[in-house]
This record gives sequence, structure tokens and C-alpha cells, in this order.
Amino acid sequence: MTRIEFIEFLKEFRNDLKENKSDWENKTLEDFLEAMGAYTEDVQAYYDNTNLNIDADKATWGNFKTILKGAAVYE
Repeated sequence: MTRIEFIEFLKEFRNDLKENKSDWENKTLEDFLEAMGAYTEDVQAYYDNTNLNIDADKATWGNFKTILKGAAVYE
């Protein structure tokens, strides 16, 4: 994923929150950031369980995207 693709994802991600807020577990910034921290700790297990062969310790635009999406619904 390129930086430009990540920017487009962020626009779509924000729009998803506006249009589908009821689908989001973490609607406030405080809740979202708490979930983001927790999901970042667990994201390697997600990659491993889905056989994605991705190293969560490598900072990539794709990893950032996965973490943001996960934080929206992580409990």
C-alpha cells in the first residue's frame, strides 16, 4: 500500500464512521485510541491466525490501515 492509497483509505474510513456509526464499537476518540493500543498489541495474532504472513513489527501503510480498522470494532 502506498502513502496515497493510505490517504484514500483514511477518507473512506472517516466516511464510514459518519455513515455507519452504529457499526463502530469505539465511537469516541478516547475509546478508539484505547482500542487502537490494545489492537496494536494483538495484531500479530490476527495476521498469524489468518495466514497473512505479515510482520506487525514492520511499520507499513498496510499495517497502519489494519490497526485503524481493527480499532474501530475491537472490544
